This record gives sequence, structure tokens and C-alpha cells, in this order.
Amino acid sequence: QVQLVESGGGLVQAGGSLRLSCAASGITLSINPMAWYRQAPGKQRDLVAEINNRGTTNYADSVKGRFTISRDNANNTVYLEMSSLKPEDTAVYYCYARRVGTTYAYWGQGTQVTVSS
Repeated sequence: QVQLVESGGGLVQAGGSLRLSCAASGITLSINPMAWYRQAPGKQRDLVAEINNRGTTNYADSVKGRFTISRDNANNTVYLEMSSLKPEDTAVYYCYARRVGTTYAYWGQGTQVTVSS
């Protein structure tokens, strides 16, 4: 059974930083594509950042230069480092994993990030 558990969300002032963590069990993050998505109230869930099994990363234009996705293979954890946060970054952030070579995909429960102006 695959479980993705996010942590690290919270309330921060504009310009501040947060680090989100996604601890995985039942799936090996080093060999499977991982991503962070976010969903603001009344909006669709959008891709924020992704990292594939080769370590190649990709970012939404709105977060380029401010967010960094990384992976700790030893701890089977993916991180999202967020800096220079803006009020428009306020959303529930979700961890996502896809089993490589399949259509099986998994979501975490989400963690709330609120950026005050």
C-alpha cells in the first residue's frame, strides 16, 4: 500500500520561506516520477514542480527561481523548498507519485500553505 504524507505547511508572511516534505512508503521515490501540485480555493489543481527518475526537474512558470524540488533517496522523501513567497502561493499543496511505466498514481492528503500580505 502506497502512502504519501506531506508536512511543513503553515502560515508565513509574504517574502518568507517554507519547506514542504513528502514522506513515502510503499513506493521508491528514487525510481519513480514525483511532483508537487497545489489547489487554491475555487481553482483547479495545478502542477507546481516535478522530478523524474533521472533527477530532471520542471517548474511552473509562476514559481521558477523561487521554488526547488529535491529528493532524499535514503529517506524516501521529496521536498519542496519555497522562498520569496507571495499571497498568490496560498493553496493546499499535494504530493504526487506515479509508478514508472504504469498508469498507477498516488496523492498525499495535502498540506495548507497560507501567505499573508
